[in-house]
Formats: sequence, structure tokens, C-alpha cells
Amino acid sequence: QVQLVESGGGLVQAGDSLTLSCAASGRTFSNYGMGWFRQAPGKEREFVAGISWTGIRTYYADSVKGRFTISRDNAKNTVYLKMNSLKPEETAVYYCAVAYGISGVLTLDGVNYWGKGTLVTVSS
Repeated sequence: QVQLVESGGGLVQAGDSLTLSCAASGRTFSNYGMGWFRQAPGKEREFVAGISWTGIRTYYADSVKGRFTISRDNAKNTVYLKMNSLKPEETAVYYCAVAYGISGVLTLDGVNYWGKGTLVTVSS
């Protein structure tokens, strides 16, 4: 059974940095893309960042480009999201996502596995 366990969420002030982690287990993740989505209160879940199996290809939502960095450690089956210059409007539950191939983690419908989420609260 595949499990994705996120960690690293918390309460920070605007402008602060935070790094999220997601550890995957339960199968071999060769050729699986990994990524992050977020869902703010009262809003739909949205794509944040994705990374290919090799780590060579990365994708970001326009709103986070230049501030967020996604990376992965395949030896640990773990994906990270380094978030800098956080804004209050980025308060949300952040979800880890895994899908076969990189394209699968770029849209909600393509995701094969979801984590339960970790809450990030950015105070002004």
C-alpha cells in the first residue's frame, strides 16, 4: 500500500522560509513524477510544483516561480519543497502527489497517489 507522509508545515510570518518534505513508501517509484499541490480555505486544490523521476525536469506554478524550489532524493523516496518569501495568501494545506511520468503530477486528474497534507499558515 502506497503511503505519502508530508512533514514540515507550520506557522510562519510573511517573508519567512519553510521546507516541506514528503516520504513515499509502498512500491518502487521508478519513472514516477512527484509534486506538490495546495488548497487554501474555500478554494480549489491547485498545482504548485512538480519534478520528474530524474530530477532534471521541474515545473512551477507562475505564482511561485523564483521563490519555491522542488527537489527529490530517490534513495530516500522523498520530495522536498523549499518555500521562500512566503505570503499570507499562501496559507493552505500542502499535499504531496505522485504520478507515473512527470505529466501526471501537473494536474489534479493525473495524480495516482496523494498524501494527507500538511498545513502551512503564513501570518501577516
